[in-house]
Amino acid sequence: MTYFEKSAILQTLPKQFFASLVSKVGEISAAGHDVINLGQGNPDQPTPAHIVSKLQEAAENPINHRYSPFQGSQYLKEAVCQYYKREFGVELDPNKEVAILFGGKSGLVELPQCLLNPGDTVLVPDPGYPDYWSGVVLARAKMEMMPLKEDNDYLPDYDELDKEVLEQAKMMFLNYPNNPTGAVATEEFFMETVELAKKNSICVVHDFAYGAIGFDGNKPVSFLQIEGAKETGVEIYTLSKTYNMAGWRVGFAVGNQSVIEAIELIQDHLYVSLFPAVQEAAAEALLAPQDCVMELVTTYQSRRNIFIGGLQSIGWDVKAPAGSFFAWLKVPKGYSSQIFSDYLLNQAHVAVAPGIGFGEFGEGYVRAGLLTTEEKLLEAVRRIEALDMFK
Repeated sequence: MTYFEKSAILQTLPKQFFASLVSKVGEISAAGHDVINLGQGNPDQPTPAHIVSKLQEAAENPINHRYSPFQGSQYLKEAVCQYYKREFGVELDPNKEVAILFGGKSGLVELPQCLLNPGDTVLVPDPGYPDYWSGVVLARAKMEMMPLKEDNDYLPDYDELDKEVLEQAKMMFLNYPNNPTGAVATEEFFMETVELAKKNSICVVHDFAYGAIGFDGNKPVSFLQIEGAKETGVEIYTLSKTYNMAGWRVGFAVGNQSVIEAIELIQDHLYVSLFPAVQEAAAEALLAPQDCVMELVTTYQSRRNIFIGGLQSIGWDVKAPAGSFFAWLKVPKGYSSQIFSDYLLNQAHVAVAPGIGFGEFGEGYVRAGLLTTEEKLLEAVRRIEALDMFK
């Protein structure tokens, strides 16, 4: 067989961080051990029944077996606008300020290719979602990292950024509630971001994947709620987390008209639009009563309280996340994040994600997902306690 070498651009892509974690978990499981996998971000609950029913109903309609409009169905764009008006008080134009995405990840990876030229500078949170890096590499742009530190509530300190870098930056990625830290943003922080973006002509891309998941009665803030935000960027939303629709691959971008035009242009060349039945189900999710979302947030908060409380009870100095479905845990002294993660997997059969996989400033932490039952979370605590590391 002739071996065809991968293109130079593919060879420069960052290594898929979670692939090695999956491989390690698979090896331990194959050896006959019961692994409690807290290392990934895959929602464990089923999609709510009324959304599944809408999909089934729509799939039986022959009109949905044909191509739909390349840029998505008008009814779904209008549903997005109604959702944003109801949830965040934000007015959107369905014809100019909404783009339908093949899941939030596709939009996040596409955007650098839409707006950047080779050598352009992108501001990227560290620690942050590794797929931001992929889009930057595909655009042949360059990254400048914004450290997220515990003493600043995991918000970037813009005063610490080099002024020359700010002047050169064309794009900025933000993500609140945050993966991996579980931190949330304030209106004041987003106001500062809008001011900075206007001053330096930076396009803000706010990844709002966990936008429905805030704890202790606090609703996460949408970037677009801030005056001037639509002029400075877009927000990427996915139905994966809010409605347990990870496998459905449906999301949307909202905000700045010129950015939405660019997304729709690149998608005209990459895709034909989503299966119409999925679009109908997505509209149902957005417009139907949101009891299922409130129940889901309650579930995650209960899991958070049990897991964090359990870890604190065994002497691990950890803090509860304010949002998302992740916990960001400081590793014990004497361990790197990778060594500690491997130790938990090999000795306790508990899988967590090492913080170094999310960037240099992720070192010293591990990320645990609240994506299993309370019983398994308590069992994970018991297994960690048995290692006798926190006394």
